[in-house]
Amino acid sequence: MSKQPVGASVIPIADGDRIRRKVRSTPKGRALNPQAMAEVQALLGEDPRRADLLIEYLHRIQDQYGHISSSHVVALAAEMKLAMTEVYEVATFYHHFDVIKDSESAPPRFTVRVCDSLACEMAGAQELLGQLAKLARPDVRFVAVPCVGRCEAAPVAVVGQNPLERASAVTVAAALNGQHTTAPVHECIGFARYRAAGGYRLLRDCLNGTRDPESVLRTMEGSGLRGLGGAGFPAGRKWRIVRAEKAPRLMAVNIDEGEPGTFKDRYYLERDPHRFLEGMLIAAWAAGIGEIYIYLRDEYAGCRQILARELAALQADPPCPLPPMHLRRGAGAYICGEESAMIESIEGKRGMPRLRPPYVAQVGLFGYPTLEHNLETVYWVRDILEKGADWFTAQGRHGRKGLRSFSVSGRVQKPGVHLAPAGITVRELIDEYCGGMLTGHEFYAYLPGGASGGILPAAMGDVPLDFDTLNDYGCFIGSAAVIVLSHQDTARGAALNIMRFFADESCGQCTPCRVGTEKAVRLLAAPRWDQSLLEELSQAMADASICGLGQAAPNPIRCVIKYFPHEIA
Repeated sequence: MSKQPVGASVIPIADGDRIRRKVRSTPKGRALNPQAMAEVQALLGEDPRRADLLIEYLHRIQDQYGHISSSHVVALAAEMKLAMTEVYEVATFYHHFDVIKDSESAPPRFTVRVCDSLACEMAGAQELLGQLAKLARPDVRFVAVPCVGRCEAAPVAVVGQNPLERASAVTVAAALNGQHTTAPVHECIGFARYRAAGGYRLLRDCLNGTRDPESVLRTMEGSGLRGLGGAGFPAGRKWRIVRAEKAPRLMAVNIDEGEPGTFKDRYYLERDPHRFLEGMLIAAWAAGIGEIYIYLRDEYAGCRQILARELAALQADPPCPLPPMHLRRGAGAYICGEESAMIESIEGKRGMPRLRPPYVAQVGLFGYPTLEHNLETVYWVRDILEKGADWFTAQGRHGRKGLRSFSVSGRVQKPGVHLAPAGITVRELIDEYCGGMLTGHEFYAYLPGGASGGILPAAMGDVPLDFDTLNDYGCFIGSAAVIVLSHQDTARGAALNIMRFFADESCGQCTPCRVGTEKAVRLLAAPRWDQSLLEELSQAMADASICGLGQAAPNPIRCVIKYFPHEIA
């Protein structure tokens, strides 16, 4: 038994007469503001107070008041019976929520977000920010932000929720003066037109027994279709794995394409949303899914209006029995493109990746087995099932099979989404689909897979672009986001821009990524690179980071050191 220190006295906990407690004159914690509570209750209406709806309700407050005050945080926590710390941590995790103290001034009425990711920086984003600074006025703030998913029309400025493509100070000023802050809605193939052209007939065939799950699974497996969000896992195999798990099973569709250079999901959603929805519903049927959640990035406000409208039309006149479908809104966090971080966000939490195992196919959304896909993967389901697996595998070049939707940006005549054979080379892509290089620009380098996919020199422009073909070069195709650099750009400048993006978007959960990306930014900004230290840092990030953000962040660094040594000597 330990001895009691000399002079110490022990007061038994049970001896209440000898314990003196200070009586608080006010309740512990922040006091509930009745007006804030009334405002929150009015915004929530009769909707359920479930924890997974927290981010949706934070959006309602942000949209209504232009910010989220401390009083609203307290009121929302009380109304939803959540801890104030939980509401505060979630609200401050996401870029698109402006959380302020009651003593602080609210943000200006208008926010103009200028993308400064690689394609926009190459197109003059910094010059645009400098010009906009001259338009300073009390009711406007100008903010540099990561990729907004419109790289083909760089530079992009978003006034409120209105994206201005190929923006200039003149167009931004005009939008502000006219208060044009809502997102335009792209004209698309609507529900009636899609059904008139045979849409949802395939889905009906599946549900009425004309097609059976096993034949559909075999066709999908035979097509070789792989996940087109970046991971490249075989789609048919994934359906079979999830189907074998114990019910109930859920599906989560990830449309949070935040990878700089990627915009193909938006392209298809703006034009033919029901082709994606029908493919999604067929995948759900084949895998035995009972409920579907669609997670859409907040930057795609126009797409959100399309999806909400077309989902309502589909549910109002269903071609066959449909599972419950829920549209969830992201809040500006690149990390939510990672499947488990997206699931955390759908559950109303901070978007932090989960450790694996278990995998989301086993323990995913709300703890149930979950089929996770990106939009483009299920977009191709109808074509493959109607035309056959052989139709899809007949496409391709240089020994590869299938089709790829390349998001092309940078120094080309025709940036945009180009549907091309899998295995096409970047030279062929530029010449045959993109109209060649911009006048006065010579092909110098390219990013084959967005920010994470590495950087290769023009001398390696004949490598087939597909899954696995780039691995030996320290690169990967990912979501097929190709950014083309010319002799007016530098690979080291591109790497620095990308690393700033990763540092800004790291969720902060693991030290190798959180600290490593920030340290890398400082090292890359130096006139002369410390190559040995950068390699040591890159190895630590690749080996010890929890998810793909930190693991892939060193790719551009290593590529510059290996393929562009003349830039850093």
